[in-house]
Amino acid sequence: MDVARQYRLLFKPLVFAACALPAVLMTLAAFGHGPMDLGADPVRRLEHACGITALNLLLITLAVTPVRELTGWRNLIRLRRMLGLFAFFYAVAHFTVYLTLDQWFDLRAVGADILERPYITIGMLALLLLVPLAVTSTNRMMRRLGRRWTQLHRLIYVITALGLWHFWWQVKADIREPLLYVTIFAVLMAWRLRGRFVRARARETP
Repeated sequence: MDVARQYRLLFKPLVFAACALPAVLMTLAAFGHGPMDLGADPVRRLEHACGITALNLLLITLAVTPVRELTGWRNLIRLRRMLGLFAFFYAVAHFTVYLTLDQWFDLRAVGADILERPYITIGMLALLLLVPLAVTSTNRMMRRLGRRWTQLHRLIYVITALGLWHFWWQVKADIREPLLYVTIFAVLMAWRLRGRFVRARARETP
């Protein structure tokens, strides 16, 4: 089996299943089944689970390029779009749980939260910025936008930073978990800056 076919028939289904698994577990838990325990505050637990899964997938999406460069597995790039779309899915699920189960469709209360609670403002901005990335994720849009597609999808760096900011402000006292996420993001960004510096030096060398 050639590498492209292997990724299409084996790795993509496995990654899809892994990305979908948290949603399955959360759905089962919402109906009182499965191994996931929602605890004493199930709505808050579901909100957190959706949000943290979205953040995990954003960071994994950003990790594709460094892992590909370190391992030489060039076809990893074929999985990046799926990871990004699942990140969008869980971000939408995070907001949906907040809108429906937390606020019970009280749009006035939601609007007040967005305007008055900075961490919700930041989170909403991150979600809105994810929308154009999800909409333009098709091959047709890639061809249509050309170089502008690459420029647009660099928003993922801003979106991830906003998501981490949203998470950090949300935490009351124990910042160890958001600090870990910020550290991972910083390492991934440092890798990209290093790569750009190396490529710039290579172009300058006669």
